[in-house]
Amino acid sequence: MSTIQDVARHAAVSVSTVSNVLNGRTDKMRQETLARVEAAIVALQFRPNTLARQLKTGQTPLLGLLVPSIANPMYGYIAREVETFAQEQYGYRVLIGNTYRDQEKEASFFEDLLAHGVRRVIVISSLADERHLERAVQRGMVVVSYDRRATPGETSEVDHVAPDNFEAARIATRHLIAHGHTRLAFATVAGMTMSRSNKIRGFHAAASEAGLREHACVVEGGPLNEYGDSVIGEVGRDLARQMVKAEARPTGIVAVNDLMALGLMAGLREMGLSVPRDMSLVGMDGLFLSAISNPALTTVQLPVTEMARAMVDRAMTRQSESGKDVGERVFTPTVLIERESVGPPPAIAQAAGTGSRKANT
Repeated sequence: MSTIQDVARHAAVSVSTVSNVLNGRTDKMRQETLARVEAAIVALQFRPNTLARQLKTGQTPLLGLLVPSIANPMYGYIAREVETFAQEQYGYRVLIGNTYRDQEKEASFFEDLLAHGVRRVIVISSLADERHLERAVQRGMVVVSYDRRATPGETSEVDHVAPDNFEAARIATRHLIAHGHTRLAFATVAGMTMSRSNKIRGFHAAASEAGLREHACVVEGGPLNEYGDSVIGEVGRDLARQMVKAEARPTGIVAVNDLMALGLMAGLREMGLSVPRDMSLVGMDGLFLSAISNPALTTVQLPVTEMARAMVDRAMTRQSESGKDVGERVFTPTVLIERESVGPPPAIAQAAGTGSRKANT
């Protein structure tokens, strides 16, 4: 196995020059020297000793990614984009952990990551209390939080990247209203996170704009155990049964995410109703599953690729200095993907004679 000394001899340069190339410090290096070192690395099939680098620097080329649960396809979608960009742009691999929105589990993962030399972490957590993340920054880590926005007047040592959940829900609700729906519902899981709260505010804002606030309700399912992300679809099925039995059941439903919408669709089908003939549904995420459901789900597409790139860039380029140059980036969704799950409410559809054409029975 070739060593860094072998590469230096082959390229007729010093070991420090090879080290500079391996660590990307080539801005002041002559192009001819850089070419010789790169050619020597290829010729000798040299692979840097990751363990030796970690012992020397106290760090390892791994990017930590903490998610509530990979059982939620949305987090798998984000993880794929984060991993792709981290590898292609920075040569880092991604280490993933499931935290189940539990603060103690998140804090414990940070201890493990520190012990393994991981100093750059993206954490998907909309928990209101992020003091454990700030403690990680104070210990020399770079932490980027996804799906949580700082509240007015709040100071934080953590970077934040988030979708505009308020606007996503408002777009979804306006779409239902534009199709004539006046009895609206927002379907979500039990327990309030910051992202869910912002989505509910967006739902209510759109209803208020249309003078429908008194006809807009929030329906929660649960309680959920700590593995809640894996059963969001089941919660949606249960909520569908509840709404069907309601005295004045809604005709237009905004789901907290696509997985919830797919569960609602299954529950409605089991109760003998069809989408969109009896109820219309809009999700939020833009999962690939939404395009292959029956009927295909209308959804607000979140800018996942752009957000993943921003998180990786921030995690990799920011210096690990407590309180230095932190910030917040909010990405506003602008794309509503119209598919088959939204139509006019039953009364309008029947009057127009279109109900049977849109049924998925």
